[in-house]
Amino acid sequence: MYPKPAPFLKTNTYEYESSPMVKATGFREYDARWLFEKEINLMGVQALGLGLGTLLHEMGVEPKLATGHDFRSYSASIKYALVTGLMAAGVKVHDIGLALSPMAYFAQFALDCPAVAMVTASHNDNGWTGVKMGAQRPVTFGPDEMGRLRDIVLAGKFRYADGGSYRFVENFPEVYLNDLTNRPKIKRKLKVVAACGNGTAGAFAPKMLERLGVEVIPMDTDLDWTFPHYNPNPEDLEMLHAMSAKVKETGADVGLGFDGDGDRCGVVDNHGEEIFADKIGVMLARDLSKLHPNSTFVVDVKSTGLFATDPMLKANGAKADYWKTGHSYIKRRVTDLKALAGFEKSGHFFFNAPVGRGYDDGLVTAIHVLDMLDRNPTKSMADLYADLPKTWGSPTMSPHCDDEKKYGIVDKVTARFKDMQAKGQPIIGQKIRDLVTVNGVRVTAEDGTWGLVRASSNKPELVVVVESPVSEQRMRDMFKAVDGVLRENPEVGAYNQTI
Repeated sequence: MYPKPAPFLKTNTYEYESSPMVKATGFREYDARWLFEKEINLMGVQALGLGLGTLLHEMGVEPKLATGHDFRSYSASIKYALVTGLMAAGVKVHDIGLALSPMAYFAQFALDCPAVAMVTASHNDNGWTGVKMGAQRPVTFGPDEMGRLRDIVLAGKFRYADGGSYRFVENFPEVYLNDLTNRPKIKRKLKVVAACGNGTAGAFAPKMLERLGVEVIPMDTDLDWTFPHYNPNPEDLEMLHAMSAKVKETGADVGLGFDGDGDRCGVVDNHGEEIFADKIGVMLARDLSKLHPNSTFVVDVKSTGLFATDPMLKANGAKADYWKTGHSYIKRRVTDLKALAGFEKSGHFFFNAPVGRGYDDGLVTAIHVLDMLDRNPTKSMADLYADLPKTWGSPTMSPHCDDEKKYGIVDKVTARFKDMQAKGQPIIGQKIRDLVTVNGVRVTAEDGTWGLVRASSNKPELVVVVESPVSEQRMRDMFKAVDGVLRENPEVGAYNQTI
């Protein structure tokens, strides 16, 4: 029998090399993330594979799984440890090799694999690893499945089975790229910056864009797991600033930035203006709702209020459904509601039939941005952005808070705002119009200015976002008010960035 995992083992010891280590907090709401060697070891990853195989049998899912890994120095070894655990549980594993997360999701369809386990730390800093998993394409695991997987692994309650196997799928990236580009080329002459932050997308995104017929200006596309320029995260201002400078230098029509595992896309317009992903979502919703009137769009609670108030979306009969932040939450909601698309402020976009397969793919997002420009030949990216009603919004700000404490802090902040509302206490000088508590707490003043606090599902952090349709000052006032409530809790640390 495989040993029961320990929560901590000291490195460079007999015990570390002879027993599995798995820290419980690595099982997040919708995927798994650990600091490799500090919170999980290779035997712990084997235990994870055994647990996942056990869960697939428990769910009644055919034990056939697609896997791949991102470009980090340790990802391949982690994948092979995961594979040995899966095979011990009787799972037939189809390995597509070095891949993007959406390439693994696509493999579920192309290889007829009900399950997926993509080894990636996404945009997390080096040192992190993780696995994105699913067993009901196109959705991935949410809290229920992740909670059950955690319980199986930590208790060591594994189900062994014969019949496990391993198959390496040759040249699968070509199958994926052919699927994306088997369509008419972009008619409009476009110059596109493709920024990849030396992450995995550098092997695939420029090639895909070239096949669509646009002029590609590659930026940090050589794969380098040290990430020498910036972390490949198009939600971080450092990457967006670098993209902006490149667009201005080259006179490009648009800058497209891809995260470490290629399931997100960030956009900079032809003036070098960094457009937050929720505003890109509004622009794409406007474009798609003309072609598909009366569509539903699922939006995460971090996103702009324009999805509900924009006059053009209303005229096209579009409906907005604000839901929990997290790629698994939005993906499942899009599927359940049969929505046309789902948008997250982080840049995870989900295009459902007939414009996609329902999962998040940064390259598909890039295609939709280029198609939008193609359908508006007289307008630049900046023009389309300027057409939106003006709001002042912050980037996603993330003050540190330990994993073991962050959810309790959010509960306290939520209770504080509820108490203020019940007592009629104002925020930024106005009555609290409403509170949305589907995921953390989103507090809105009478003039539509709002602030959000929620717990990060990926890191030991909280998430803070503010927006105002009135003025930049009102946005800053809301940040001061929200931060004031947060600072009532000494466990909350410094921000990664602020306004």
